[in-house]
Amino acid sequence: MSYKRISIEDAQKFIETDKITLIDIRDLNSFTSGHIKNAIHIEDINIENFIKEKDKNEPVLIYCYHGNSSQPAANFFSEQGFKYVYSMDEGYAGWIKEPN
Repeated sequence: MSYKRISIEDAQKFIETDKITLIDIRDLNSFTSGHIKNAIHIEDINIENFIKEKDKNEPVLIYCYHGNSSQPAANFFSEQGFKYVYSMDEGYAGWIKEPN
């Protein structure tokens, strides 16, 4: 099991289907200041509950600031048994540059 890196354009396609959970791993202040619609903020304090409660067969898309920190996070989720894990290249900084 492993994760897959995807472009912002591919991420947009996934999000349009509404069949993916968006995970924002940036700090809480950044998340509060702006995030992708329907994203959930995951950090050390709530990650255990998320892992226990989430169906591991449902796809998850992880993003961070620039697409770097989301890669080891995506790998972690894969190691926890999630089958469909994606890391969004360019992160939120790239997302806000794109016409969504």
